[in-house]
Amino acid sequence: MKIRNTLLCGAAFAWLALPALAADGTVTIVLNEELETLEPCMASQSNIGRVLLQNISETMTELDPSNGELLPRLATSWEETDDSTWRFALREGVTFSDGSSFDAADVKHSVERTLSDQLTCEIGAKYFGGMEITATVVDDLTIDIASDPAQPILPLLMSTLTIVPSETAMEFTRDPVGTGPYVLEEYRVGQDITLTRRDGYWGETPAVEKATYLFRTDDAVRAAMVATGEADIAPLISQTDATNKATDFAYPNSETTYLRIDSSLAPLDDIRVRQALNMAVDREAFLGTLIPEDAKIATHMTVPTTLGADGDLEVPAYDPEGAKALLEEARADGVPVDTEILLIGRLGNFPNVTEVMEALQAMFADAGFNAKLQMVEVAEWIKYYSKPFAAGDTPALVAAMHDNNRGDPVFSMYFKYACDGLQSGMCDAELDAAIAEATGTAGAGRAEAWRTAFARAHALSADVFLFHMVGFSRVSERLDFTPSIATNSELQLAQIGFK
Repeated sequence: MKIRNTLLCGAAFAWLALPALAADGTVTIVLNEELETLEPCMASQSNIGRVLLQNISETMTELDPSNGELLPRLATSWEETDDSTWRFALREGVTFSDGSSFDAADVKHSVERTLSDQLTCEIGAKYFGGMEITATVVDDLTIDIASDPAQPILPLLMSTLTIVPSETAMEFTRDPVGTGPYVLEEYRVGQDITLTRRDGYWGETPAVEKATYLFRTDDAVRAAMVATGEADIAPLISQTDATNKATDFAYPNSETTYLRIDSSLAPLDDIRVRQALNMAVDREAFLGTLIPEDAKIATHMTVPTTLGADGDLEVPAYDPEGAKALLEEARADGVPVDTEILLIGRLGNFPNVTEVMEALQAMFADAGFNAKLQMVEVAEWIKYYSKPFAAGDTPALVAAMHDNNRGDPVFSMYFKYACDGLQSGMCDAELDAAIAEATGTAGAGRAEAWRTAFARAHALSADVFLFHMVGFSRVSERLDFTPSIATNSELQLAQIGFK
């Protein structure tokens, strides 16, 4: 595998070149933003997962997004041996792309590496926060995984943890080695990534022999590249560019857009200010304009079909005058409501994101806030979004889009709301206790426990919720591929066929 920094004259206009006919067995996928890392334990970031997940790096189990069924991947079966321990039988005859054999020692190392405090692995912080996970090798093809508190959905959690060889160092890699059907051939930073099909894969041989990933931030450009034959798949195009019924697909994508509030700093530590932020946003005005008309106004961090979601929760109605009144009330009590608030947006995060952020800034100004907008690339954005927050002592709102397509809030709530959550702007003892209680609850009581946690976050006005999104992707007519709810977080090349 080769990684090169190459600057080519006129590269910014490469999309204008005449298309070449795609070779048999090859696909070109044009993404909305470049990857800042190729580290498997960061594959929960959607831009990384779309390249790595199940292509290079596989997981123990796999969730079928069409029906919610949990399927075997590197584990062939699993059983609960006691209240806190699950035993996994591993697939025989699997090798990594470096030729080494896959066994239980690799799983143990992958668990320990992902959860290690020597790394800041998003998969560990996002899905295993607040838990102590212990992996014990039984034999080469059997491993016990215990959790404290007990995790009734541990096999589902293992659908998120990427497996690497036991020799993988405790540092981020840009040359991932995995058990998947593809290997990283080349990464030309700023230009493209190439994956090639590898020999010796344990599963069926995929139809795609080679995949090239290009990066273009403009939605219209990406859609046009598929139309002209320069690319085969363009995920996350704008609704306004999805104009061809033969190639364009609309689908629910389990993403929630919101503004994360850092409630540790004044004036955002005052609940009246957080309530005023919510009242300042005219959510209805976005629908059918900058946001697809089929999107839904969000009231939770997760989509309404998630376990424990409460249909009675609502966001405040648009009321800029009411927001001003709350700010004046807070001002009278000495809250520094005129303090500049940094509003951070992520370039290319979703179609029309810059225009959405500009509109939000204007709405906040109309309600009396002093908000300064800053649009940044993903590599800089993650520093504002994850602790320690790059904004430092400056109060900040960070726009984000969170994906939970697995149906259980455990994949969201600790990470986003607990005091020690990597991307949490809130610290509340009652909310922490509710999250811990729900995380360890099994059976029928789990939904009610999560409903309690959702209600507490809502009472705190912990975020400015915006929308549960819908996705649009363009797919070349030469391919046999239909985007799904999983497309935003992973794009399995093995699921692509040719007509």
